[in-house]
Amino acid sequence: MLKRIAYLILFLFLCDNAFAQAPNTKPNIVIILADDMGFADLGCFGSEIHTPNIDRLAKEGLKMTQFYNAGRCCPSRTSLLTGLYPHQAGVGDMVKYKGSPAYQGYLNDHCATIAELLKDEAGYNTIVSGKWHVGLQSSALAYNRGFDKSFTMLNNGSSYFNSKPLYNDGSKITFMLNDKEIIRNDTSKYLTQAITDFAISSLDEIKDKKDPFFLYVAYNAPHWPIQALPQDIARYKGKYLKGWDKLRRERYEKLLASGIIKKEWKLSERDSRVPDWDSLSPQEKDKWDIRMAIYAAMIDRMDAGVGEIMNKLKQLGKDKNTIILFVSDNGGSADEVKSLATVIQKNGTPGSVESIDSYEIPWANVSNTPFKLFKRNTHEGGIATPFIAWFPGVIKAGSTNTQPAHFIDIMPTCLNLAGVNYPAEFKNRKLTPLEGVNLVNIFNNKLFKGHDAIFWEHEGSRAIRKGKWKLVAEIDKPWELYDLEADRSETNNLAAKYPDKVKDLETEYLQWAQKVGVVDWNKIKAL
Repeated sequence: MLKRIAYLILFLFLCDNAFAQAPNTKPNIVIILADDMGFADLGCFGSEIHTPNIDRLAKEGLKMTQFYNAGRCCPSRTSLLTGLYPHQAGVGDMVKYKGSPAYQGYLNDHCATIAELLKDEAGYNTIVSGKWHVGLQSSALAYNRGFDKSFTMLNNGSSYFNSKPLYNDGSKITFMLNDKEIIRNDTSKYLTQAITDFAISSLDEIKDKKDPFFLYVAYNAPHWPIQALPQDIARYKGKYLKGWDKLRRERYEKLLASGIIKKEWKLSERDSRVPDWDSLSPQEKDKWDIRMAIYAAMIDRMDAGVGEIMNKLKQLGKDKNTIILFVSDNGGSADEVKSLATVIQKNGTPGSVESIDSYEIPWANVSNTPFKLFKRNTHEGGIATPFIAWFPGVIKAGSTNTQPAHFIDIMPTCLNLAGVNYPAEFKNRKLTPLEGVNLVNIFNNKLFKGHDAIFWEHEGSRAIRKGKWKLVAEIDKPWELYDLEADRSETNNLAAKYPDKVKDLETEYLQWAQKVGVVDWNKIKAL
């Protein structure tokens, strides 16, 4: 009798293990990317903005609270797609040639995208919907970089209602449907909805295929111009009359209460360029309130799109074997569009197609709570990103990880999930070795070795993080040194106290900079 029970237990174990190792169990992978959204703009990261769907991903999954981007849209997207520092893939800055291979402005031949490798090495169906922005050359476009189905915007931004120019230099806004250029007009869907709809319709088209899929949803929201649907704006109008000082404090307290930040980390000072809210006239307060209401509405609508995608996955029976990663490409943007001579000025109803505006430094300072500085900077306000991973049955619900990680880690993570090894060559192209590390151990609540050091450079802003230490400087400014265990909001510069640490970290940074091809930004500007 005991033998029979033992055999039965062994049989059930083998059956269960065989199921776990069964073929065709590679997970579907969904990456959702927000654009210019700050560290504290989600409900689950301290915000008052209504984001129930993204909050659900966090509640049922994992938050990584010290995850980093590359400081700006093009470099971050490049690192995400390739697992390399942006310079190594040719996009050290934006999409214009800047005089060297590291700044050629489009994906080079020594990198491969997640889509290319998952498609060719593991048979994935591949879809991208949204902002591309890693090169204008044909060789760097989505349909030539591994994506079976693609609806992409090639530029940094667009009207949310059409594809009319934003700039007065003659440059156009380009949307592509696979390999064909398309025009969006005033009767087109709101852009965030169009991105969601293409993702959903593409999932419908492959629903009967047995192979897994990789879906990259790159929302343009909430990048300027701040434009939103009237019904979405109405839900937020008036809610920001309390002002940025009170709102920063409220978000800070929520971040503390949730354990996302430590009590030792002070709320950074209000940016020196931002006035005291109480010094503003009622008319000025109304103007600023509507700006933030539009911005919040854009995030709200993006969250609704995330909910639609999640519902579609459930409808198709794909939700149980799908991992979703949610990130933002950089911190909140301090761009002041109304002061840019290169931007076509439109002053119609705020939030409408006839308005081109941004929410500017005061509200970006709120978005990046508790940190200082913004998109383009390598202080924490520019490079800290909210990271959420959701994988039912694998990732423990409500878990949190505080280890430093970076966009370069997303590629090796996707490859590991799909059982793919990163090749030395791909389609007769010699590939640069990966810089990222695989995050799957974090998802499985196992030991994660992590990075020895992480590096940044963008337009002369530069940094290295090694353990608890971070060395950072803005262009033409001296190095600053921070102990991020005690002071992640970078309020206490220790450079004068620890000159040897500054020297050691600078040496390591310079070695990295030489390796990846960093060029003095002042020399690039002189070209």
